[in-house]
Amino acid sequence: MSTDPISDFLCRVRNATRALHPELVLPHSRLKESLAQVLKREGYITDVVTEGKGIKSLRLKLKYTGRKSVIEGLKRVSSPGRRVYSRCAEIPKMRGGLGVVVLSTPAGLLTDREARKQNVGGELLCTVW
Repeated sequence: MSTDPISDFLCRVRNATRALHPELVLPHSRLKESLAQVLKREGYITDVVTEGKGIKSLRLKLKYTGRKSVIEGLKRVSSPGRRVYSRCAEIPKMRGGLGVVVLSTPAGLLTDREARKQNVGGELLCTVW
């Protein structure tokens, strides 16, 4: 069991993309599934599948252009020891709008663009570019 499941998720994705693995299997949680769905919606991964009955797992199909991953970088913003919150007007843009900031909001996990559109703020979880 990990004390920071989001950081564990990001580390596994980072390591799998650097090793050019076509897919990644990791332990399931609703938060990880929501984060994977956001990455799929933004075009960073191709597919998310939940497998198993009792002990579930997530299978992510990673996306590449040639021998280079679509995901260039992942960074954890908020951590269990240091939470970072932001109002709607103060949500940062990642790489001039080319990257994505993922937020945990009352409306669920959203990207920075979706949060601004819905006029909600929340906890800054991670950035992806």
